[in-house]
Amino acid sequence: MRVWAVANQKGGVGKTTTSIALAGLLADAGKRVVIVDLDPHGSMTSYFGHDPDSLEHSSFDLFQHKGAVPRGLPQQLLLPTSDERISLLPSSTALATLERQSPGQSGLGLVIAKSLAQLWQDFDHAVIDSPPLLGVLMVNALAASQQLVIPVQTEFLAVKGLERMVNTLAMINRSRQQALPYTIVPTLFDRRTQASMGTLRVLRNSYPDHLWPAYIPVDTRLRDASRAGLTPSTFDSNSRGVLAYRALLKHLLSQQIAAQVA
Repeated sequence: MRVWAVANQKGGVGKTTTSIALAGLLADAGKRVVIVDLDPHGSMTSYFGHDPDSLEHSSFDLFQHKGAVPRGLPQQLLLPTSDERISLLPSSTALATLERQSPGQSGLGLVIAKSLAQLWQDFDHAVIDSPPLLGVLMVNALAASQQLVIPVQTEFLAVKGLERMVNTLAMINRSRQQALPYTIVPTLFDRRTQASMGTLRVLRNSYPDHLWPAYIPVDTRLRDASRAGLTPSTFDSNSRGVLAYRALLKHLLSQQIAAQVA
């Protein structure tokens, strides 16, 4: 199983859309995918028709065993989605209380890595949607992943969020045996605005080694797909957004192959 995390320390940059679009395209290619919602807002969970305010069980349950993960618990928590090849490890609003519970508890940073280890033979890919705050949940996402995708909205305030995210990654890498490779993905791009054009230039100048050279455009069909509860590629396989995400997936998979060869 390959594990990708989608993260940024700023909200509203397209993390959930990116996570679901990539998962959908992987499923279209015949892959079995588990998507992990670690954001207490539960946008990914809501996307597929589950209510994070009323779920009796969720990914929160994984953190209630002092860093251990009981055998079989991750499988028990999985929920169906509109795509038979995609299973959801859902979020709940209870995750928001985790930061208050975690001080003094060791081992909580590896709970998701341990949980995915139990699902290793059941899925080809895992995609983790992480919250926009540095804390135990984001640490879990980064610790579990083999590749990081950082969506960045093409407007100037988002660049500051990217700086914080890159600094966080440097801190996390000091505790990893191997540095976590990452790809910066410009999102919500509108070539008609100076903000989008200017931000894209800044990204290309500041992060040339990690920036995906293309971008995800503003596309109302992505919003329509979320309203329908379908992956973007199922809803409209030829929309501008899906074509862009298809190119991004190809880029990420080529990076994955290159890393394996190296």
